[in-house]
Amino acid sequence: MNSWQWQKKGEPENLVLKESNIPELGKDEILIQNTFIGLNPVDWKLIENGHPDWEINHIPGVDGAGIVIKVGDNMEHLQLGSRVCYHTDLSKAGSFSTHTIVKGNSIMTIPNNLNDAAAAAFPCPSLTAFQAFQKIPSLLNKKVLVSGAGGSVGYFLTQLLLESGAKVYVTAGKLHHQEFLKMGVLKALNYKDKDWKKEMKKSLQGNLFDVVFDTVSGAHATGLLDLIAYYGHMVAIQDRIKENLLSPFTTCVSLHEIALGAFHKYANQQQIAHLMQNGEKLLCKIRTGILKQREFKITTFDRLPQHLAEMKKNNLSTKYLVKL
Repeated sequence: MNSWQWQKKGEPENLVLKESNIPELGKDEILIQNTFIGLNPVDWKLIENGHPDWEINHIPGVDGAGIVIKVGDNMEHLQLGSRVCYHTDLSKAGSFSTHTIVKGNSIMTIPNNLNDAAAAAFPCPSLTAFQAFQKIPSLLNKKVLVSGAGGSVGYFLTQLLLESGAKVYVTAGKLHHQEFLKMGVLKALNYKDKDWKKEMKKSLQGNLFDVVFDTVSGAHATGLLDLIAYYGHMVAIQDRIKENLLSPFTTCVSLHEIALGAFHKYANQQQIAHLMQNGEKLLCKIRTGILKQREFKITTFDRLPQHLAEMKKNNLSTKYLVKL
């Protein structure tokens, strides 16, 4: 197999393309021949900062799609030739390769009539959005803010919330506002504007949000706690709130954190199956057009580092993909 391999903390361009033998499969593993790789911000962040389990020549990459070409002894119920997509365990070799080994219980079958590009773009942002969505037991008619809705996670989450009957408000770059309003969002503001919170509160007519989903940062999420009503919820998707600045025994806001990658290590078999099954249902909704993804920008495998560097630099809502 050919893989883009990490050498040291730095930039995507520091990755080195190397050829190596495909490792032996464990009993619970499968081998996927990749057709598309999905690039995500977590990829360049890990390349820049490293990971405790990474050594020289580690293969990064969390998202991919392809064809099952070999299965371990305990995975013989899986059909060779199946089209699947996956999210990898950060401590294992990832998707920046012609071939990737993953646990057989951590894959999602790609529906007929959905292309591999859409499937590779799906796992990290969409499953993260789904996990955030599931933190709140009932969303019908609840006033909800999605902070930083312009990115892939926020965009997908906003659609899930609208589908659930929530009353959705968003912050995002101005270029996204009209699209969100056409979807059914009640108010769209730019969180970089100085007085956006004041304007948002005015639109709530004296009320506060039942739930805030923040995709920006832990510090940014902390600054939104005063927008949440009594017994409301803060779901911090990007980073976590390190300190609850609200006075005790006042609004009693519940704090939630999201870490999709942690399921590989901490979720039990039933939880993993539940996540993969729901992922397949969401893929079907993408196939039928009920849910939409961001526009794709695709390059070839030999240009993966440059494509990832461009994504890091531009910070666009476009989804970056690599075709093999």
